[in-house]
Amino acid sequence: MEVSVLSINGTETGKKVKLSESIFGIEPNNHAIYLDVKQYLANQRQGTHKAKEKSEVSGSTKKLHRQKGTGGSRKGSIKSGTFVGGARIHGPRPRNYSFKLNQKLKQLARKSALAYKAKENNITVVENFNLDAAKTKQYISILNNLNLGNEKVLLVLPEYNKNIYLSSRNLPKSKVIVASDVNTYEILHANKVIFLENTVTAIENILN
Repeated sequence: MEVSVLSINGTETGKKVKLSESIFGIEPNNHAIYLDVKQYLANQRQGTHKAKEKSEVSGSTKKLHRQKGTGGSRKGSIKSGTFVGGARIHGPRPRNYSFKLNQKLKQLARKSALAYKAKENNITVVENFNLDAAKTKQYISILNNLNLGNEKVLLVLPEYNKNIYLSSRNLPKSKVIVASDVNTYEILHANKVIFLENTVTAIENILN
């Protein structure tokens, strides 16, 4: 599969980049994608939620009235979860939501996500560029030249570039990551994925 390389002005450079069939041309595995995205979202959770249970709430432990003969329900203490100000019954406790996935499955998931983007023609390859300073206006201009100004965009760099990262940081629909940090969730979350020329080689080295 070949993709034309565009300049930052939005014009074709005449160059083409070949996308590896072993990554961009595979049959996507939906279950691998599901597991990888589930793990990614689980890892974002802090798990610090906590509610007080019966033994932790301050209050009298005295039995409110005798067990039988009142005609009402039995009540152990004012700390019961059925009373206002009482405990939370089976409340949340701090926990770790992360779980393990095999590396081969995670690679399959990322390949599957990229294969979906390639099939939908949502991958754009741009010639390598750099910004002299962190200018959001300049970065927006590049996206507009590529007709991606109103799209949810993921720009994948071969290595960290401070000026490009800072230029895109304030844009809610744009995200910049390096090839080593590519993950299934970010690929699928974006409408369009932009690769620099050198990024394609970096992605193939990582996933193969």
